[in-house]
Amino acid sequence: MQNARWGSSLESNQAAGTRLELLLFELEGRQLYGINVFKVQEVIPFRQMTRLAGAHPLVSGIANLRGVTMPIMDLSRAIGGPAMKDPESGYIIITEYNRSVHGFLIRRMERIVNTQWDQVQSPPRATGPGAYVTAITTIDDRIVEVLDVEKVLDQVVHASTEVSPDLTARINAGDRHVLVVDDSTVARNQIRRAMEQLGIRCTLVPDGRHAIDLLEKMIAEGTDVSGHFTMVVSDIEMPEVDGYQLTTWIRSRPQLADLYVLLHSSISGVFNVDMVKRTGANKFIQKYHPDDLALAVQERIAADSPVG
Repeated sequence: MQNARWGSSLESNQAAGTRLELLLFELEGRQLYGINVFKVQEVIPFRQMTRLAGAHPLVSGIANLRGVTMPIMDLSRAIGGPAMKDPESGYIIITEYNRSVHGFLIRRMERIVNTQWDQVQSPPRATGPGAYVTAITTIDDRIVEVLDVEKVLDQVVHASTEVSPDLTARINAGDRHVLVVDDSTVARNQIRRAMEQLGIRCTLVPDGRHAIDLLEKMIAEGTDVSGHFTMVVSDIEMPEVDGYQLTTWIRSRPQLADLYVLLHSSISGVFNVDMVKRTGANKFIQKYHPDDLALAVQERIAADSPVG
């Protein structure tokens, strides 16, 4: 639930676009899982696939679907559960994450539901850092575990975090510090590793609620937040307080008027560009390419540096 110290502010400055559509499905058991519909291209009945010698154990095979050859992963195994029994009777979710297309084997598709990001909560701390759940919510009295698909994919397809040498050579970071806000541990660490190559320190928080708590504490202590943080790099799709709401909250605070906000999401499109303008964010880039992130940092540092 929203923190009482800033909940009313969020309500009065509610950013449009915080609606969340979840695709609900089951694996081997009755537990309901969900992923963001915006990241789903299609759900199809099982199709024959080709098994590749030496493939990653989580990859059941490859299939050519709609002219695209993609790996098909056993999602149950990928999150630490049993292997899919009789996959021929199951389904394949085709997703696009971080500019690449993948398929996931599931047992059964339940339905698509509408909710909002502020109705979704971070998982309990007791789940531990190894869990593949990025958020939880309740639909019709059933707990839904929203999966951290980026973490699942990272087991098989490791996204490069190497910034091109010519970019690291020409970025003079000085004493720079960035606030990174993302509910995926994989995404947070990807950004941190890229920033470290530029000589930039990072503070990492798991969602907009934690970011607001931190920023309010800094304001109360009299810290010049815009001087302390060169920029905020925030995911958009996060539980409780998403990136749009976080940006709207930042823009409602006079002390944060000059704080630069870069929104960073695996969901691309005109919608995000429009929301960047409406919420007052400074820039949007699509996940995940370290050079894109480095270029955005370079642009910010150049604009922030005195001329001459």
